[in-house]
Amino acid sequence: MSTSTTSAPAPVQRYLAADESADAAALAATFAPAATVIDDGHAYFGRDAISAWRNGPASEWTYTQEITDAGATGPNTYGLTMHLEGNFPGGVADLHYRFAVLDDQIVHLTIEP
Repeated sequence: MSTSTTSAPAPVQRYLAADESADAAALAATFAPAATVIDDGHAYFGRDAISAWRNGPASEWTYTQEITDAGATGPNTYGLTMHLEGNFPGGVADLHYRFAVLDDQIVHLTIEP
């Protein structure tokens, strides 16, 4: 990864580690119980749905990823840009991840181009 995320809030760091290891349970545990994830136009509410999203739609393709930009965007928000290359339609994408964090948990994540 070309950009350091050491200044990222702890739950974002845990999210990235769980995502990299494809551990849906650990990834879901980084979220508050009533958190939301918006990805590819779909909304997932709560840890069970977030875990199912990670095991389902978020694992549909094989790809490599590299963080190309990262940083705080506000007092409780953090953003990063992830460059992906893989076997999904188009083969290359730059996705923006916008995290909202409260009390050491992610309360909202939006992933979009």
